[in-house]
Amino acid sequence: MATRECYHCKEEIEEGTPHDCWTTTEENLTRGLSEDLLDAWERLRDTAAEFGDQRIYASHRSIMFSRKACYFFVRPQRKFLEIWFFLGRKLKDSRVLKMVPASSVKFGHQIRVIHRDQVESPITDWLREAYDASDSLHPFAKKKRKRS
Repeated sequence: MATRECYHCKEEIEEGTPHDCWTTTEENLTRGLSEDLLDAWERLRDTAAEFGDQRIYASHRSIMFSRKACYFFVRPQRKFLEIWFFLGRKLKDSRVLKMVPASSVKFGHQIRVIHRDQVESPITDWLREAYDASDSLHPFAKKKRKRS
C-alpha cells in the first residue's frame, strides 16, 4: 500500500489511514529516555507541580507548563532534557546556553539537564521565578494604574 511521510513527525503513514501526530502524551515523549534522564524528568516535573495551580500537557515534541501562558517547557532529547523558561529579565549564567527575546517584556532562556542532581538551585529557583512572574508578564495582565 502507498505511504506518505507526515510533515510534522516524519512518520510513514499508509494512505487513507487517519493520523494525528499532534495528539501526544508525556509518556510518548519520555519513552526511551535513559534512566538518568527519566529520573531528572520526574524530579523536574514533581518540582514544578509543587509550585501551584497550572496546566501540564504535551504538545508536539514538548511538555508545557503553563498558567495563563507557558512559563517553561521541556523537549526530551536522546542525551539531555532541553529546558526553556521565560523571565522578565536577562539571566547571565554559564548554564544558560541561549537567551532570546520572547516578547517586549519576556526573555527565553535555554538550559540542558542530563542528571537528576542538576534539578536543584539555581535551576529550580529560576523555574519558580518564571512561574511567579508568568501572570504579570502575560500580554493581558492588568496594569497597575497610577493615582494622581
